[in-house]
Amino acid sequence: MKSIFSILLLFCFGLTYSQTSISGTVLDDSGLPIPGANVIVVGTSSGTVTDFDGKFNLTTDSEPPFTIQISSVGFATSNQEVTANNQSFDVVLEEGTALDEVVISASRTPERVFESPVTVERFGLKEIKSTASADFYGGLEDLKGVDVNTNSLTFKSVNTRGFATFANTRFMQLVDGMDNSTPALNFPIGNLVGMIETDVLSVELLPGASSALYGANAFNGILFMRSKNPFDFEGISGYIKKGITDQEAAGENAYTDLGIRLAHKFTDKFAAKVNFGYLKGTDWAATSEVDKIDPSRTRSNTNYDGINVYGDEVSTNIRSASGLGIIPDVVVSRTGYNEETLTNYNAESIKADWGLYFRPIDGNSLELSYVGKVGTGSTIYQGTNRYNINGFFQQQHKLEVRNDNFFVRAYEVSDKAGDSYDMVFTGININRAWKSDEDWFGDYIATYAGIELSGNPQGLTDQQKHDAARAAADTGRYLPGSPEFKNAFNQSINNPDLSQGSKFQDASKYIHSDANYNFGHLIDVAEIQVGGSFRRYNLNSGGTIYTDGDSPIDYSEFGVYTQVQKDLELNESLKLKLTASGRYDKSELFDGFFSPRLSGGLTVNKNHNIRASVQTGFRNPTTQDLFIGLDAGRAILVGSAKENLDRYVRTFNVSTEGQTLGQPATVTQTGAVAYNNSYSQQSVRDFANSGNPADLEIANPDLIKPEQVTSVEIGYRGKLNKVIVDFSTYYNAYKDFISQNVVISPYYGTVGDNSSSVQAIANGDFQAYSTYTNSDANVNSYGASLGLSTKVFKNFDLSGSYTFTKLDFDQEANPDFQTNFNTPEHKFKASFGNTELFKNFGFNVSYRFSDDYFWEATFGNGVVPEFHVVDAQINYNIPSLKTTLKAGGTNLTGKEYFTAFGTGFIGSMYYVGLTINNL
Repeated sequence: MKSIFSILLLFCFGLTYSQTSISGTVLDDSGLPIPGANVIVVGTSSGTVTDFDGKFNLTTDSEPPFTIQISSVGFATSNQEVTANNQSFDVVLEEGTALDEVVISASRTPERVFESPVTVERFGLKEIKSTASADFYGGLEDLKGVDVNTNSLTFKSVNTRGFATFANTRFMQLVDGMDNSTPALNFPIGNLVGMIETDVLSVELLPGASSALYGANAFNGILFMRSKNPFDFEGISGYIKKGITDQEAAGENAYTDLGIRLAHKFTDKFAAKVNFGYLKGTDWAATSEVDKIDPSRTRSNTNYDGINVYGDEVSTNIRSASGLGIIPDVVVSRTGYNEETLTNYNAESIKADWGLYFRPIDGNSLELSYVGKVGTGSTIYQGTNRYNINGFFQQQHKLEVRNDNFFVRAYEVSDKAGDSYDMVFTGININRAWKSDEDWFGDYIATYAGIELSGNPQGLTDQQKHDAARAAADTGRYLPGSPEFKNAFNQSINNPDLSQGSKFQDASKYIHSDANYNFGHLIDVAEIQVGGSFRRYNLNSGGTIYTDGDSPIDYSEFGVYTQVQKDLELNESLKLKLTASGRYDKSELFDGFFSPRLSGGLTVNKNHNIRASVQTGFRNPTTQDLFIGLDAGRAILVGSAKENLDRYVRTFNVSTEGQTLGQPATVTQTGAVAYNNSYSQQSVRDFANSGNPADLEIANPDLIKPEQVTSVEIGYRGKLNKVIVDFSTYYNAYKDFISQNVVISPYYGTVGDNSSSVQAIANGDFQAYSTYTNSDANVNSYGASLGLSTKVFKNFDLSGSYTFTKLDFDQEANPDFQTNFNTPEHKFKASFGNTELFKNFGFNVSYRFSDDYFWEATFGNGVVPEFHVVDAQINYNIPSLKTTLKAGGTNLTGKEYFTAFGTGFIGSMYYVGLTINNL
């Protein structure tokens, strides 16, 4: 506590009480006002934006002389020298390029995109207005190098540079500095409980490792979303969009999205805002009946396991179960239910946030604020299984103190699972509510044996015998829509015990605090920043996700960092910008880790910038990696924190063959067996085919530790005649790569004993566990992105980008290890539009191509075919009403596609919208 108090004192002593007020008007070269232009005090985070009339007022604690930087998308940046208090400016911005835009995320300080030391993508007010997507979050799909995987209509996962899953714990999403990841799931769930469109000021995206400034989860990239401050953006604004979604499986369904923002500056010292958003639609239905293990198998196969069919995960070897030689040595699965019978595909999002902002000192940039956010909604989430996230609730509360040179903030994020449930276990337990697994397989075996013992007088083929056995075992099965089915369904989704139900139960939270101080106003030699963060987790799933059945699980982590940035004027045509950053992070569960970053940017003749950087990143194991304890059907997930292993306890029935060998009827195992008494999954498959015990290989994976990456990046930004070029290439080398590894633990015997454990495997007396560990294999990736943009036919915007991404990993040498790279090797994106085709009328058309790629995840593995998507929109402005009318459509070709194995096919969407009073 003394250390924290000392740091707070340092920040407080950094306050200055000088006051400088400036004002002005920003116009374009035709004399029209530019609303929404950024006005920033150079070297600080202090700034404002122009109103609808292009006017601005800014009060700062910087003492003259200092420089303000005025920028707006599509215009060249202008720097103005402030030499006195109450100075007024009339600024004319000339037409410019995207390189003139100002970003904050790359170095935690304002700087032009052109001079950023690392790759950065920006999505501002202009892009939000012109995107053809139905909402701004979907518009991120058009950014260079960005992958957006569609989990469902309201849940899209953003990723860069490979290793994508919907449970994307390698990518961070910050909203006004607050981590938007859910405490229970440990990753952001898209914009389900995020921002509404009229409150978005800017979106910035940093691809690649950024741990040096942003800590453990900033491993693969960060998405920054900034909202509008009510001191700078007053008034009432809102939007409404109506349309339809069109999918072959779900048909045509209504779509509604609306939002309203109310902001008011009551005095020069106090301002407040409130936002509300509502979205309602029908999700993309997932109806695939392809077998997830072997696509060549049909539903008539004895061990069928359909992708979107649930309940058929329960299976057994019927010869081992019966002990009868006349029964074939095959695995049989129970009959499952299609996903569409287990969910209503309701897609809904209701969110609200509010903020109180206080500037206590006249003429000083010191600001105190409280922000609260709540959100609830329904969506589909695909992780280990498919989940109906119904009534999920998340809230955030933040207190922050900041001025031009520092910020100190603390916030809490908590969630409640609502009425969410696991659709896979819903199918499993509806079956069990009707007939136990033992009785069902008993009926199946008895029918098959009866045919054999009767001499098969009807001359049935083997397939017909199995069909008859299944029909007999399924006699009386609950049919979808029947009262019995509905009753069993409701009982399952309201019971968190996965042996009987499927309810997803959680009320976890974390508290986080971080601070930053910029000494740039005190030191002329270089710009120096210091900062730090602290987080404490409280996991509380009642034993349904984590091994927290007895009490919640608490643990914490912290980090401190510094950055030094220096501009060097080598001569009139050469300018060098050097940046050095370093961060130390420590989790109470692991040793500390230091992650440095070195970068340099050389500007040549003001139009060309060459950048290079070397940085290291790290990723702490997630809460699920550490403390999960969940039977997912095909495997039991056991986190590998040392104290977690013996908290997961399960009793299993031993086969008849095992009992004849003197084994007990039941055995009890803890999760520790996955890590200290297991065979590799592939070797068990090999043994099943060969019967040779020598094929069995001991797995016994090591307990998990943090993952590391070293990233080298080289890039170029510049203007070649009329073409804007942005190129980057990178190479990532991973160490201790974290992934899940499925292993097989025998019920009896010790692996490698060549006796009891081998017999257990042969008798089917074993359990599959999904472990969390690190690979000692070399995992590397590399890639490059090229973006080009220009003006054609005088004022038409034309842009395109190509991204290449490649995994460097020997899968054959590591058959049980999944990297979950899940990224196309080739992506191409293009857009063509005009914001002023004729007076107040604009349009935009965008195109996306994705190469085919192999998707692997705990839910299932499969090929994602290549796809081509065309989106378009037209818009009309009514300046007198400060209103924009917009009509658009996505996936206009109508060719349905998907971005991940197991999800619903993405159809088309058509919408019309009206936005009022939004800059």
